[in-house]
Amino acid sequence: MEGRHEVKHYISLSDYYELRTRLRTVLYPDCYAGKDGTYRIRSLYFDSADDKALREKLDGVQNRDKFRIRLYNEDCSCIHLEKKSKRGSVCYKDCTCLSAEECLRLLDGDYAWMAGREEPLIREFRYRIHTDGLRPQTIVDYIRDPFVYPAGNVRVTLDHDIRTGLRSTDFLNRNCPTIPVVDDAIILEVKWDRFLPDLVKDAVQVPSRSASAYSKYAACRAYDF
Repeated sequence: MEGRHEVKHYISLSDYYELRTRLRTVLYPDCYAGKDGTYRIRSLYFDSADDKALREKLDGVQNRDKFRIRLYNEDCSCIHLEKKSKRGSVCYKDCTCLSAEECLRLLDGDYAWMAGREEPLIREFRYRIHTDGLRPQTIVDYIRDPFVYPAGNVRVTLDHDIRTGLRSTDFLNRNCPTIPVVDDAIILEVKWDRFLPDLVKDAVQVPSRSASAYSKYAACRAYDF
């Protein structure tokens, strides 16, 4: 599994509209985006009883992992189980699919079904549940404007309307109540493999903006403290 570079920036609402217009002219729309150029993402993050993943993110630990389940546009036909890892400045992601039934059993604390799955990610997740006490923590909802560029396998996204389910883990409930995150952030993310083309570098420039270590999970846990 090859790692990818990732940079995040806070941007303003005016930056968002300017960037969206610019990116639509020089990059390509993501094939999964709807007619309006966006899709909806819902994630549910897992953490230990002592919030290890959250603390490591806030403390800037360079080598860390986090687990989440995710679905797109409320489509439960393939729920993604993902492990997101950071090793220095390089990020890795491993992913497999869960059924809606497996997801419900997982959220009910029933892990027996995992014994019948042979994927390394499932086996590691099961191990971490039992050794680290991983449990679902909070729902994270947002809207994404995604763009791609073939050279460098570049992906540029604009994430907005970020909302937290607070302590709710009712992941498959479309009507689960959520509220905006404390900072009401809009986030520009740029991801690439071995190189970032100059065309993309120029396209994503926003005056007076600098790289940020923003975490949607951390932002959605802010109400807990």
